[in-house]
Amino acid sequence: MLCGMAVQIPIMMVGAVFMALRQDRQLAWLFAVLIPLLFLAVGIVATRMIPNFRKLQARLDTLNRVLREQITGIRVVRAFVREPRERARFGTANDELTDVSVRAGRWLATFFPLMLMIVNIASVAVIWFGGHLVNSGQMQVGALTAFLSYLMQVMMSVMMGTFVFMQVPRSSVCADRIEEVLGTEPSVVPPAAGVATSALRGELTFDGVDFTYPGAEQPVLSEISLTASRGQTIAVIGSTGAGKSTLLNLVPRLFDATAGTVLVDGVDVRAWDPEALGSRLGLVPQKAFLFSGTIRSNLRYGKDDATEAELWHALEVAQAADFVRALEEGLDAPVVQGGTNFSGGQRQRLAIARALVRRPEIYLFDDSFSALDLATDARLRAALKPETVDACVVIVAQRVSTIRDADVILVLDDGRIVGRGTHVELLAGNETYQEIVASQLSAEEAA
Repeated sequence: MLCGMAVQIPIMMVGAVFMALRQDRQLAWLFAVLIPLLFLAVGIVATRMIPNFRKLQARLDTLNRVLREQITGIRVVRAFVREPRERARFGTANDELTDVSVRAGRWLATFFPLMLMIVNIASVAVIWFGGHLVNSGQMQVGALTAFLSYLMQVMMSVMMGTFVFMQVPRSSVCADRIEEVLGTEPSVVPPAAGVATSALRGELTFDGVDFTYPGAEQPVLSEISLTASRGQTIAVIGSTGAGKSTLLNLVPRLFDATAGTVLVDGVDVRAWDPEALGSRLGLVPQKAFLFSGTIRSNLRYGKDDATEAELWHALEVAQAADFVRALEEGLDAPVVQGGTNFSGGQRQRLAIARALVRRPEIYLFDDSFSALDLATDARLRAALKPETVDACVVIVAQRVSTIRDADVILVLDDGRIVGRGTHVELLAGNETYQEIVASQLSAEEAA
């Protein structure tokens, strides 16, 4: 709409001025006075309104952010009885938005009466001076009427232009912010001609890998080196913040290592074609996220052409078949956004089933068993063994019971590998691992 008006306005204004001058050039000086006066008024108001509109968008953002936080965290707010505090926080954000809106509204309310006043003064001036010309016989009444009509067209063009001009500041603020997002250079850039095939199958290697988050003073990972082969299970354990999830996220290139290389099947992940790399990996993230749709559509997210039998087999292995069968619609049971109509444990099992449907070469489990009870955890790990016998499996976990049977256990501390070996070997000679085990298992269980 604004673009259409922007094309129409100059055509109307130039055409009206031309036609008015054809009627009588003696009143041309009115255009020389009134049009600059109009633009001066528009400029004064616009210079006051544009900063207010910019503030308005920022304050509106703040209000929306506060409101979203309160809606998302409503249970926490109620649990800590913080309704008065949150109401006050919303009130503060709302008052700030109101103040800016009122200031912008006052200038907007001032503008149109100002424009109408100038237009009416212009009409009076044309009739006044034109009347003298008519009285002296230098101008016809019809010509005066036509001149007044053309002048009104010019005035209305300026007013329409002002309307466009008033919308531009708000649009430009929004466009600038969208442009910031669109103009952000991604840190993970796919190669121009990525590798699509490899001779090796199911091998994962970290070679002297370091990673530092942008702006961080210390690296999250330092000098990480390991090799995981087909049929091998590698477990990673450590305290919170040790860099376990970061280590796993380097494999599918959710971000790139700042030093060293991560190799999948002997090829640097930065050289792989993204689709070819993704087809070799099955990631179960720490936060099991499900998409709105059905259970079937979520399971087929990893493999579009998966058969019914494949879906049910994956659910059986993930220990999710029982509760899916209990649903009236079965595989076609609805899943709301984020999968919030399922419990945390059910979401985790469905996410594991989604990865199993893909049948990848490398399985990446990022603390994917944390929401399961110990019995379900044990059954799931037992069912996984025959499924992953020909694949490489990397498990990040907090519980020792989840990873004690792994072929190799890596102990991370402050982003460094401080222990490497089996459960028995680490229990005998690694102090960090001993502390983790002691915090979770009794002496008899550890033995």
